[in-house]
Amino acid sequence: MHPAERVRLGRSDLPVTRLGLGLAPIGGLYTAVPPQQAIATIDMAFQKGIRLFDTAPLYGYGRSETLAGKALAPHPRDWYTLSTKVGRVLEPGGDNTQDIWADPPPGVAPRLDFSPAAIRQSFQDSLDRLGLERIDIVHLHDPDDHYEEAAGGAFDVLAQLRAAGTIGAISVGMNQGAMLARFARELPLDCVMLAGRYTLLDHSGLDELLPVCAQRGIGVLAAGVYNSGLLADPQPGARYNYGPASAALLAKALAIKDICDRYEIPLRAAAIQFPFGHRAVTSVVIGARTPAEVEDAVAMCAVDIPPQLWQDLRAEGLLPLDVAVPGHS
Repeated sequence: MHPAERVRLGRSDLPVTRLGLGLAPIGGLYTAVPPQQAIATIDMAFQKGIRLFDTAPLYGYGRSETLAGKALAPHPRDWYTLSTKVGRVLEPGGDNTQDIWADPPPGVAPRLDFSPAAIRQSFQDSLDRLGLERIDIVHLHDPDDHYEEAAGGAFDVLAQLRAAGTIGAISVGMNQGAMLARFARELPLDCVMLAGRYTLLDHSGLDELLPVCAQRGIGVLAAGVYNSGLLADPQPGARYNYGPASAALLAKALAIKDICDRYEIPLRAAAIQFPFGHRAVTSVVIGARTPAEVEDAVAMCAVDIPPQLWQDLRAEGLLPLDVAVPGHS
């Protein structure tokens, strides 16, 4: 897969590269990232041809958006596609805090809110932090327990912004496939972002979501393909879904790695490329906190993986027999 190849995203007219850069790490996910390093990371992505960038108010409580705005400011606006998210408002006394962010800005915290007023406020705040007048893709962020509100007034606000040209595409981003499939069935979405649920370890996105998106022409942005790190470096203490990986998951990741080792293919390459086997997947979004991690992701995306590797994973019960894999189904 050529990481800098450009394709149209779902029902929208937006061009995206096959590989996108996720900007949660530069917001201080687990450990702080100095501003100069964050900007250098985005600069490296540009040098390598990546033109899809994903951020959110939640990431470092505004820090990721602010740094993304600074890094992207020198580039012509039509040279890249940027997504952010709505559904959390940053304010003093917010009650939706997470302990995974290192050194967040003092005095503010997120409040989960999918009301129309909050969506408009969140969107405007993002524009201000990014220093932009429009945003290409806006995801409704983690509306797991707020379907009615998100699918109602929140979506209506985004539809108005899309009609006005202030945003280019409407999406929903979640860490589960079932509710995301309901959004995809019932709303005229342009795309969705599925995090951690279509990977070498978790194929649950296949249950409903990916078939629905393929049928309806909704582009899928596959994120979290390393499952919080376990598929990048499977060893004791590795994270899975933001927490410590279980012994069973570690054993499965090591079994997959053993097959990759037979063909001298890095596990990271198989993890990045696996989602592209399904025709609904438009891009894979990889988080990075250093320029070196960007270079590695680009290299892994371009590795030539022999078809027999995928067949061995199927044969040993590590992938479903009927799952689509890159190159053939």
